[in-house]
Amino acid sequence: MELNIKVSLLDNKKNTFMGIGLVWLLQRIKKFKSINEASKDMKMSYVKALKILNTLEKNLGQKILIRKKGGSIRSQTEITPFAEKFIKDYDKYQKKVKTFANKEFLKFSRDWKDN
Repeated sequence: MELNIKVSLLDNKKNTFMGIGLVWLLQRIKKFKSINEASKDMKMSYVKALKILNTLEKNLGQKILIRKKGGSIRSQTEITPFAEKFIKDYDKYQKKVKTFANKEFLKFSRDWKDN
C-alpha cells in the first residue's frame, strides 16, 4: 500500500491554478521555445495550454512568458527568470510535502497494521 499525494495551488475561489502538470508544461516550453510544441508533446490542446498559462500569470501577478514574434519561423516563447525560479521552488516544495506525507503515512499504517 502506498500514498498518492497531489500538491496544487488554489485561487480564492478554490479553483486549482497550479500543479505538477503546469510545471511539466513550462519545462517543455523552455525546451521547445514554443507553447504549441510543448502542448503537443503533452497531448494537450493549444487553447487549453494558453488558458492555464494565462490563469497562472493572473494568479501569481507576474509574467511567466516572454513571447517573441517574427513570423512562423522566428517566433518563439521563453519562460521568464521569475517562472524559472518559481517552477524550481514549486517542485522542491511539492517533493518536501510528499516526503513528509509519506513519513506520516508509514507511522499511521504501522499503528493499524500492528493491531
